Amino acid sequence: MTAAGGPEAEEATGSAGSSWVLLLLAAPAQSGLSSAMVRLHVKRGDESQFLLHVSGSARLADLAPLVARIYNGRLKVQRLCSEMEELAEHGVYLPYNMQGLTDEQIEELKLKDEWAEKCVPSGGSVFKKDEIGRRNGHAPNEKMQQVIKKTIEEAKALISRKQVQANVCVNMEMVKDALDQLRGAVMIVYPMGLPPHDPIRMELEDKEDLSGTHAGLEVIEESQAQLWWAGKELNETKLLSDYIGKNEKTTIIVKIQKKGQGAPGREPLISHEEQKQMMLYYYRKQEELKKLEEDDDDSFLNAEWADNHALKRQFHGVKDIKWGPR
Repeated sequence: MTAAGGPEAEEATGSAGSSWVLLLLAAPAQSGLSSAMVRLHVKRGDESQFLLHVSGSARLADLAPLVARIYNGRLKVQRLCSEMEELAEHGVYLPYNMQGLTDEQIEELKLKDEWAEKCVPSGGSVFKKDEIGRRNGHAPNEKMQQVIKKTIEEAKALISRKQVQANVCVNMEMVKDALDQLRGAVMIVYPMGLPPHDPIRMELEDKEDLSGTHAGLEVIEESQAQLWWAGKELNETKLLSDYIGKNEKTTIIVKIQKKGQGAPGREPLISHEEQKQMMLYYYRKQEELKKLEEDDDDSFLNAEWADNHALKRQFHGVKDIKWGPR
């Protein structure tokens, strides 16, 4: 699988016309044209992914692969961040034939990690055993751990879903920037490189094998990408403007799907946040009504102080007289 964000990404555009479209799509985030661009709010299912500025005249045959490339690139960054968190805690990946084995089993089978002495972190290592048994336990020192962790935070922030709430559009340059930051951190902490079987190195070299994994199911091949808007499939033979008109200052929600998966679920009439606010409002109203019902309770009428004739009986001295046989 060719991962998004690799050096081949720009070549994947195909024809010269496609290249022109991609240049036009990638530029607005840094130019003054952003106000004249259509903003796509890309979702996968009901989950927001990112915002993207595109031209209304963009060909959908080019737009769908571009959206898939950014979507897959974000997944790649997330996978790298997850593995690099483990790298900071437990060191490099063990050879496959040593993973999950106890020290006694490794000694009994006379197995040796040939890469342990080659791939030493800068500044030395501290031992922190990996209970899962995937990494060798020779973690970087505290200073180098902070280099990795800080870079992970910065890379995640670049492609985070929170960018949608902040109205920040994401493009392939931002995805590549996040990947370059992670690559740089690995080179700083491990100047001698990582073992060829380490998933971090495989991701950075675009050699990852995601077959049979949950991560592999999340990836949408560019050739299989399909965009939907307002319950309609956006036909690849048309332009975006054929569906949304000539209005270049609008935001639309598009959903990315794999071809053959059918139409995605329609957008709810109200957002999740609006639903929460409505439920909170009606809960408060219900509590207010309960309180009013309690205030309207007339059981106090049986109380002595509410008896209109109590004063008269007390004056006549018949206050505590009880009628009936004793």
